[in-house]
Amino acid sequence: MSSNLILPHGGKLINKHTKGKDEDLKQFEVSSDIRTDAENIATGVFSPLEGFLNQEDFLNVLKEGRLSNGIPWTIPIILDAKKEVAGQMKDLGDVILCSNGQGFATLHVDEIYDYNRDDIGTAVYRTNDVNHPGVNRLSKMQEFLVGGKLEVFQMKDYDEIQKFRLHPTETRAEIMKRGWRTVVGFQTRNVPHVAHEMLQKAALNMYDGLFVNPLIGKKKIGDFTDSLIIDAYESLIMNYFPKNRVLFSTIHTLMRYAGPREAIHHAIMRKNFGCTHFIVGRDHAGVGDYYPPFAAQEIFSEYPDLEIKPVIFPSFYFCKICMSYANEKTCPHGAESKEELSGTMIRKMVNSGKIPEKHLMRPEVSDLILRSEKPFVVD
Repeated sequence: MSSNLILPHGGKLINKHTKGKDEDLKQFEVSSDIRTDAENIATGVFSPLEGFLNQEDFLNVLKEGRLSNGIPWTIPIILDAKKEVAGQMKDLGDVILCSNGQGFATLHVDEIYDYNRDDIGTAVYRTNDVNHPGVNRLSKMQEFLVGGKLEVFQMKDYDEIQKFRLHPTETRAEIMKRGWRTVVGFQTRNVPHVAHEMLQKAALNMYDGLFVNPLIGKKKIGDFTDSLIIDAYESLIMNYFPKNRVLFSTIHTLMRYAGPREAIHHAIMRKNFGCTHFIVGRDHAGVGDYYPPFAAQEIFSEYPDLEIKPVIFPSFYFCKICMSYANEKTCPHGAESKEELSGTMIRKMVNSGKIPEKHLMRPEVSDLILRSEKPFVVD
């Protein structure tokens, strides 16, 4: 890789994607979510992880927000299993992981350990309220964790949802090809509105390239569907952005709704993709009222060694007096002149049969929402 590119997290891009497998190993079924995590380990999205966390790293992530070697890491990437299954894995040493009956990875089992769900809730989500979607998912996990390195020999088949999926080796090669020295990443789990577009274009005034990277994966009920998010961004970029300045790729992982901790995790993943900067919005990765609105921005001061730099803009809104998009740094007018739009507001408008006006959402995006039979996640 060119020396101009930011180094991957931990200094090395992990590659655990292999072609062969041991046919004699015993197979164990895991969830589709676990498979997604394994693929992100194998392709370097989760660099420097080489497998599911062992106990020392797991406990240090909870306590310090770092791996045991001191490298920043805030979200535990773990494999849970029932006691008897975990015991079998430990006895066998090497096993094949399967999802929906398809073997996909070899796991070298290093250790089995128990854990306290409340400890994860307190450290990662700052709550143990089961109404929080991350805590709710945590409450359904099995009682033991399995730590060990892995190799993935079978990636998921690419389908319409994965047509824009790129791995870090591919995005880094494209960034190098384009000659970008600075790249700002943008994380989203919503369809775009014009305030988001103005924020992205403000970033483009400062950096060589924009990496638009919507999160594709399990989300909470009421969020926009993956297919609609992809179609909306594809249309927006095609019609309103200089294509040589934007790189569009999907990232396939769980939305954990972990607020500040997840903001750091999102930045680390984009660093592995080759971003030098990362936009951190108000209430980034938040849900409900579980986190203060600027907590996800403030946590970056705890990680001066992260290397990827946070980019923090004041919230953009449409000012009816200025007749343009503005923020608190550029607009003197009061709240009565402001028209603000958020993902939550868009969802409410769509559910009530309304579509935002053209100055709030591009008509191409509105049309896609209107034509969608199921714009929201329902289960």
